[in-house]
Amino acid sequence: MSGHSKWHSIRHKKGATDAKRGKMFTKLIKEITVAARLGGEDEDANPRLRTAVLKAKGANMPKENIERAIKKGAGGEDGSEFSELMYEAYGPGGVALLIEVLTDNKNRSAAEIRNLLTKSGGNLGESGSVAYMFARRGVIGFDSERYSEDEVMEVALEAGADDVSADGDTIEVLTEQESFHQTLRALETAGLEHTMAELAWLPEASIAVDFSKSESALRLIEALEDHDDVQQVSTNMEAPEAVPAD
Repeated sequence: MSGHSKWHSIRHKKGATDAKRGKMFTKLIKEITVAARLGGEDEDANPRLRTAVLKAKGANMPKENIERAIKKGAGGEDGSEFSELMYEAYGPGGVALLIEVLTDNKNRSAAEIRNLLTKSGGNLGESGSVAYMFARRGVIGFDSERYSEDEVMEVALEAGADDVSADGDTIEVLTEQESFHQTLRALETAGLEHTMAELAWLPEASIAVDFSKSESALRLIEALEDHDDVQQVSTNMEAPEAVPAD
C-alpha cells in the first residue's frame, strides 16, 4: 500500500477509544437518519445508508440505536432539514483539509468553522483548491492477529480491490468508491469479519510538516472534529508517529 491511508487508520483507532464517544454517536445517528430519509430504510437499495450503518457498527454503536435512527429517518419523524457541505481549507504548515459538514444552519456552521480556522492559523480555500488532492476510496480493515494478509488478499483482489497491506495489527483493503460494497460483500461471504469499513477521502500524496506546525495542525483537526456539525475531517498531513491523547 502507498501508505496514504495510514493517518486514516490511526484516527479510526483513536476514535474507537475516545472519551467523546457520545458525540461521535450523535453524529453517526444524524448521518443514518438523513441517509434513511433520502434513500429509504433498505440498506441493500440504499448504499449511503449501508455505509453509514457500517461506520456506526465499527464505532460499536448499539444495534438498537442504529435501528431507531433508521426508522426515525425513513418515517420522517425528524423535522430538521439538513444541508451537506464540504469546506476546503488549509491549516498550519500548509496542510490541506477537507471538512465534511451536515448542518441545519449553514450560516452558523460557516461562521464557526471559519473562526476555528482563523484562530489556528488556517484559512478557507476556494472551491476546488483542495479537493483535487483527494480521492474517495473504500477502506476495509481486518485484525491481523485473526487473519493473514494472504488470506484477505486472495478474496479482496478477486472481488476488485485495488490494494491490500498489513500495518501493525491491521490488514487494510483499499477499493475504488464504485467497488466498495461489492468487495465488502465478497469478504463477508468468505467469512472474513472486518473491524471497520467505510468510504473516506484519502490524499493522493501526503506532506511532511515540521513538529511545531504538525502540533498546531493536530489541535485544529481535533477542534474541527469536535464541532457538532462536522462529520469528518480529511487531511494530506503525513501520519504522525503517535496521535496525542486529548
